Amino acid sequence: MRDLFLAELVRFRAWAALAGLLHLLALAFLARMLDPLQQTVLVYGGVAAVHVLLGLLLGAYQWGGYRRPATWLQLLHRPLPPARIALSLGASVAALLACVVALPLLVMVLGQELLSQRVADLRHFGLPVAAWLLAMLGYLAGAFLVLAPRRMAVFGLVPLLLPLASHASGVGALAIQALSLALAAGMLWAVFKPDLSASPRGALAEVLVAAPVQLGVYTLLVSATLAVQLGWMLVGSHPLNGPPPAGGYVEASRAEGGELLRAGLAGSAHPNAALWREQALLSPVVTLAPSLRDLPTRGQLANPAPLQFDDPDARVRWTLSHDDALLHGLGLADGQPVATLGAGEAGQAFDALPLPVGGPWLASARGVYEYQSARQRLHLRIALPEGETLVSVPERAGEMHAALSDRALYLYDAQAFGDDYARVPPLHRLPLPAPAGDIGRVDLMALLDGQLVSVTTGRGSIDGPGDAAQTVLWLDGEGRVTPVAKRHLSADFPDVLRHWEWWMSPAWQAARRGLAWAFAEPVAMDVRSPPQRPYAIQALAAGMLLLSLPGGLWLCRRQGLRGRRRLAWLLACATLGLPALLALRLVHPDRERAAAVLASEQPASA
Repeated sequence: MRDLFLAELVRFRAWAALAGLLHLLALAFLARMLDPLQQTVLVYGGVAAVHVLLGLLLGAYQWGGYRRPATWLQLLHRPLPPARIALSLGASVAALLACVVALPLLVMVLGQELLSQRVADLRHFGLPVAAWLLAMLGYLAGAFLVLAPRRMAVFGLVPLLLPLASHASGVGALAIQALSLALAAGMLWAVFKPDLSASPRGALAEVLVAAPVQLGVYTLLVSATLAVQLGWMLVGSHPLNGPPPAGGYVEASRAEGGELLRAGLAGSAHPNAALWREQALLSPVVTLAPSLRDLPTRGQLANPAPLQFDDPDARVRWTLSHDDALLHGLGLADGQPVATLGAGEAGQAFDALPLPVGGPWLASARGVYEYQSARQRLHLRIALPEGETLVSVPERAGEMHAALSDRALYLYDAQAFGDDYARVPPLHRLPLPAPAGDIGRVDLMALLDGQLVSVTTGRGSIDGPGDAAQTVLWLDGEGRVTPVAKRHLSADFPDVLRHWEWWMSPAWQAARRGLAWAFAEPVAMDVRSPPQRPYAIQALAAGMLLLSLPGGLWLCRRQGLRGRRRLAWLLACATLGLPALLALRLVHPDRERAAAVLASEQPASA
């Protein structure tokens, strides 16, 4: 085992040294041009894709050389169990990728921590670990692509999809990557056997292969809606590609504020509805939308948006540090530390990390701060009640400033945002009629006595299961809220397409959502009302499960599955539906067809 490990190290040492040196030089160049530790998740995602591709190509190259029949027999005919042979080869590549991918990143982070004045947090030391885990994921996926039977080789990419779909951050993201790596290693172990075309041996190997294949099949079935919508666009009647259907959510989301208010008031029985409809033709309407989905949280490996802003008057660049929850200033001229900046006059650490949103404003989950350049201070101007989360940047609405939390609309006196930098109390609070994840837009029109507010719900209902509606409310000068009108917006897509992800396999839909939110903190803008499934869709889901059971029984007979293995697959077909049925066809070869091919080849060989 040790000899095989060292032989692989010697085999790839020159290429590894060259790749590691190039990686280190590229990082050094980037560090001269910009701050590599303050880039957004989009930039980190592109770098991670390069690491994954490097590992995938290395895995395919290494195991592709061993897969040739003569070489494969020579590899396995060693005085070592097959699992230890695979472990030796994989461990050598793990060490090589640690030197090529993780070590240069670690040097870069240490260099920025020890040799520069830039912000380097403890969270940044997780970047080399994440890069190594992703590169190893690519390596194992490449090995599976080469070793697994062609009918299911592509599903070796499934462990790569888990970190991509996960909402976890920081340590939670590393945990997801580590679990995905363990799954990928288990899949490779399951197909590492003398006869590469045979079915997995043993119950554990069967589960390690069958579960990812089913998840991959389900993902492909869900992705088929893209092909359906592409064909719909080619026909020319797609709601998002041309004039939208009347009375639907797409039409409401594209309408001007005045037009939307007039449509909402059309069926109102309120005595002032006609007057307000006329006023909507002339008065300005302000539109708000939930936009602050990805606010920074402690320990994130990547930033949702730049956590820096410049003060051109003082010639200072402020950068947020996760370690002490303070902003650290560096002089733009000399790059030397200037000061630290916290919340309020005392400059204490932020209870919720702020995000620069333009101008002197910074938004956090708990409120809005304004930066004072003259004194280099941050002042809390808007503070939300305990338990609420800011989901929109404040907008000017006539003599008001309007802001959205995940529970309410807040209106503030615009004149109160003067030069005293004091906290501004809300004039009015209007509870939202739906969770923040359902809110598509909020429109406000100033009246002589208060505000007319239109709340359009149904975000995600275009091709998803949400229910869309428009609610018009009157907020008078005393803060009283009076319902004026409510109209339901028709679905722009057919129910079969909107609920496709669910009826294809309710169990896998729930499992995929659970995997996406494992180790993740809840996000206010992802909280939605429970979807209402039409009876026809429920019947369709039940029918898919019922049809999968006899299909699974037929396949088990053709494949010669017996006993507990057959029972397990039939149970999977009855509970998981079509993904399990198709996975059964992919994991196990058709013995009758294989026997027929073998029989047809025997006379020729004779």
